[in-house]
Amino acid sequence: MEALSEKLLNWYKTNKRDLPWRHTSDPYAILVSEIMLQQTRVDTVISYYHRFLERFPTAAALALAQEDEVLNLWKGLGYYSRARNLHRAAKKILHEHQGRFPESFEQVRKLPGVGDYTAGAVMSIAFNLPFPAVDGNVLRVIARINGLDNDIALPETKKLISGIVKEMIPEDRAGDFTQTLMDLGATVCIPTTPSCDKCPVSFDCRANKEQKTDILPVKQKKSKPQTQHFYALLIVHGHKLLMTRNHPRTLLKNLWGVPLIERENIDEPPAEKLQEQILDKIGIEVLSFQAMGKVKHVFTHRIWEMEILSCSKCSIHDLKQEYQWVSLESIDELPIPTAFTKLLRAGGLG
Repeated sequence: MEALSEKLLNWYKTNKRDLPWRHTSDPYAILVSEIMLQQTRVDTVISYYHRFLERFPTAAALALAQEDEVLNLWKGLGYYSRARNLHRAAKKILHEHQGRFPESFEQVRKLPGVGDYTAGAVMSIAFNLPFPAVDGNVLRVIARINGLDNDIALPETKKLISGIVKEMIPEDRAGDFTQTLMDLGATVCIPTTPSCDKCPVSFDCRANKEQKTDILPVKQKKSKPQTQHFYALLIVHGHKLLMTRNHPRTLLKNLWGVPLIERENIDEPPAEKLQEQILDKIGIEVLSFQAMGKVKHVFTHRIWEMEILSCSKCSIHDLKQEYQWVSLESIDELPIPTAFTKLLRAGGLG
């Protein structure tokens, strides 16, 4: 294992990616990068990382910010629960740790939104302590090197691989080793057609020797995402658009969007029944509809198919409190998720 680790570290020395969060040992900055990198590509994260730390250079600065400002700065990154959890983590650091970033794995692990992987990454990279950080890339690398045919989606497999990684971490080089495995998995030992000819441990890798790189790692297939169909309502009154934070998906909590009405029959055109639904749900009687096209948005486990309806002629009855009129000029200042920015753009309002 020691020889294997040394080969990996030598490869990293000349092949490591130049990433902004690798020029700091500040655990807060590293936490920000790791939260942003969850479910998001590195090249997308870089500009967000710079902007976020420019506005919130410390956990205290983030803790004292309004949630709307945090969400607006996160706009376009998606998975907004990450931003909320990061905000909550900063508050916990400020109020429970007097603004000092916690220095034990257990305390870091207790921060909102932080799991074993993120805690391990922060502890190894920021504090150079031997804690494994095992994500999908690392699971794949270690499963192939060791020829493991266990399902890497299972908790017991993750625990097994975490143990293997912990044994491999060289003394005083935990941070470099964590990032070595990250880079190898991201650039060489990729899911399909790995570049085994460029791998520093290809001669030690059982998957390569046994020609199993196409079947390892073993991972249970995800279920097919469900599709939901909606009418998306662009209700304009004067120079204001009707908007809401009440959405049929909890991940969009506190983010702004337009009213959605779920379609029970996707073949049924907008008609009297829809008018009744809008009046009952929103408190507005829509007098006419104009079809503005369709927009599709893919979440992790769900797909939204939205038919855009412009409703310029309407009569306000008893507007429900979760709906608000927003001036068209101020829309860009609101935290609006990608699903709705695409929709507004398609409807000529973005």
